[in-house]
Amino acid sequence: MNYREALGWLYGLQVHGITFGLEKTRRLCDALGIETVSGEKRRFIHVAGTNGKGSVCALLAAVCAAAKRRTGLYTSPHLVSFRERIRLGANQIPEEHVAEWLTRIRDIIAEWEYAPTFFEITTVLALAWFQQQNAEIVILETGMGGRLDSTNIVTPVVSVITPIGLDHMQHLGDTLAAIAGEKAGIIKPGVPVVSAPQQPDAEAVLRTAAEVAGARLQFIRQPIGADWPLALAGSHQRWNAALAFAALIESGLRPDPRIVREAFANVQWPARFQRAGDRTVIDGAHNPHAAAQLAATWREEFHGEKATLILGILADKDAPGVIASLLPITARIISTRVRSPRALPPGELAALIRVQSPVMPVSIAETLEAALADARPDGTRTLIAGSLFLAGEALIRLGLADGEHEWSAQ
Repeated sequence: MNYREALGWLYGLQVHGITFGLEKTRRLCDALGIETVSGEKRRFIHVAGTNGKGSVCALLAAVCAAAKRRTGLYTSPHLVSFRERIRLGANQIPEEHVAEWLTRIRDIIAEWEYAPTFFEITTVLALAWFQQQNAEIVILETGMGGRLDSTNIVTPVVSVITPIGLDHMQHLGDTLAAIAGEKAGIIKPGVPVVSAPQQPDAEAVLRTAAEVAGARLQFIRQPIGADWPLALAGSHQRWNAALAFAALIESGLRPDPRIVREAFANVQWPARFQRAGDRTVIDGAHNPHAAAQLAATWREEFHGEKATLILGILADKDAPGVIASLLPITARIISTRVRSPRALPPGELAALIRVQSPVMPVSIAETLEAALADARPDGTRTLIAGSLFLAGEALIRLGLADGEHEWSAQ
């Protein structure tokens, strides 16, 4: 298979939906000879949580790369290209390597009674490529949950847990404690754990899980100081940076603080309060907690200025919660369609907005292109938010990313 054929085959596996469990991932890793236990050649850092996982992973990877370590980074979802999910240093996995490994995996599973899922195969692809490329440090972001997430086959040198909130409730449970229990599933016997501050129910679950596993648990109690330069906007990112720094120390890497400062000052993580010129901000906030952080960052950056909000949300997300978090910073809203089969239709989204705020001006645009055209004449700053799918499309439309949008099959 070439790259396009390989991606087409991989996306085709999404008809199997989401399944939880580690058996198929382990079986594939065994078949490919992939090592999953941290040792002298390779150390794993495993990151779970609800919000901030990607930012913490990006901060970890930036420091490790600045320290001249061969650093693999596995995150999801992607914004534009599938290859964003799997990186070595600043480089995305090459198209030919995606095709090569997916062809090998396809041949291995050809006779399996139950095919692995999109995410299981993508995880194995990443681990295989990192091993092939002799990565010294591998940073893995869980896709969903933790306990039964495909990434949980590794034994890391440190487990990292970002703030836990209510998201993916149809899969992880409808209480904070239940969701925390799934996230706590990455805690391994004897492996240290570093956590962001948590709400009491979540903190209690993490403490119990760590005690059962005999794992040392540390909660971050303060963000990095204002004297530390940080390229990521928002006070919540200073908590993420403190979490990443503590995880690096627990991992045994102990980088020079000067290297950490340099890395934090230059880290890049797209679609997290990303500026597109002076008048537009893109943020992938897709649940109430992330939307609340976005609103707080908007106030920090622009004070009392209100936004023209271009909003698109997936149907399986808490749209009322996202709307409620963003209304206080909004002058008017343009409801648009996310390019995904799971999209909430713009008309339905507009109706939800009108229920919460009958006086809020709301218009409907069937495409992002039309929404941008609607937003530009009024002179206010534009905020594009509600979905990483929408954020990825915005990056292309606004000239901040190259290539074709590889969401079509998802």
